[in-house]
Amino acid sequence: MTLRKSALEKARLYVIVGSSNPGKRLETLVEQAIRGGAGIIQLRCKESSPENLLGQAKRLREVTRSSNALFIINDYPEIAVSSDADGVHIGQDDMSIEEARKIVGPDRLVGQSTHSKEQALKAQQEGADYIGYGPLFTTPTKPDYQAIGLEAVRLIREEITIPYFVIGGVSQENCREILDYGASRVAVVRAVTEAEDVEQAARHFNGMLSSL
Repeated sequence: MTLRKSALEKARLYVIVGSSNPGKRLETLVEQAIRGGAGIIQLRCKESSPENLLGQAKRLREVTRSSNALFIINDYPEIAVSSDADGVHIGQDDMSIEEARKIVGPDRLVGQSTHSKEQALKAQQEGADYIGYGPLFTTPTKPDYQAIGLEAVRLIREEITIPYFVIGGVSQENCREILDYGASRVAVVRAVTEAEDVEQAARHFNGMLSSL
């Protein structure tokens, strides 16, 4: 097992950051999330140009390089390579897992967003290293997708053998219930990035996940 896949297996908290984090410097936010226990940081900037995204990616790569946290680029496998990120995350409407793998190579990770059991199984079959699974609840970060609900976690927990991170409206208040349905990894955006104390918010999630 490669170092990246070993780190992926250990990761429980996946934090997604973007270019808009009011009142917070991106590098500082990432440092705080990692100190709180985030095992994976994803840079997702839908509105940034590829040039700006590459600059941000290179800066965050330096922040994550000195930690055990993996660094993932959303949507752009070429930028993942250029910034020396640990992998790329793609959606259902992006390129295929095979196409992304050809660009990033065999050593970097390829993750995919999935919104049903069928999509999750398909991603696993096609060679994804991990999947995001959701949205569990209605969330403004995924306005075009219908919530799949907690029962959807039960549907995949026996059949998905690669790491999967449940996402979509995950909060400190509902995380314990999510874990009771069989999840062991979560991906969050606002619950950490918009917290008054980013490190403490990440630490709270990590504490619940580590107790499994």
